Amino acid sequence: MTYLLIKYIHIISMVLLFGTGLGSAFYKWMADNSRRVSPIAVTNCHVVLADWIFTTPTIIIQPLTGIWMLNIAHIPLSTPWVVISLALYAFAGCCWIPVVWLQIRMKKLSCLADETQSELPKLYWHYARIWFWLGVPAFIAMISIVFIMVLKPTF
Repeated sequence: MTYLLIKYIHIISMVLLFGTGLGSAFYKWMADNSRRVSPIAVTNCHVVLADWIFTTPTIIIQPLTGIWMLNIAHIPLSTPWVVISLALYAFAGCCWIPVVWLQIRMKKLSCLADETQSELPKLYWHYARIWFWLGVPAFIAMISIVFIMVLKPTF
């Protein structure tokens, strides 16, 4: 496989990872702000599905293609911009793991509330706040990674 083809896969994967994350966050946040149980339940189902279809594969593809390109280009993993990018990626991943758990829990809680035609429990809103605040640093980390990948600054 050529460097440019690997780079293409890497960039498409990044776009899917970033786009799915940002899109899911927007639609979930908007649904939650509606305070309407049925749209919240449907959106939560879609967010969890999008994570399985798009986010999970791209989380795997990103480091594989990135390291593959580094090897082809003979760029050591110890290069400062690479180290910082990988650290930010790991940090974003540490935010994402609990977010996935929270999304699955919120999906179950909202679907149950929708089925029983009841209000969402306080626990749902507690999870939603944590979900939101875990997303903020993860988003900043991902934006920073794209910046570093494009500019490859010397530190």
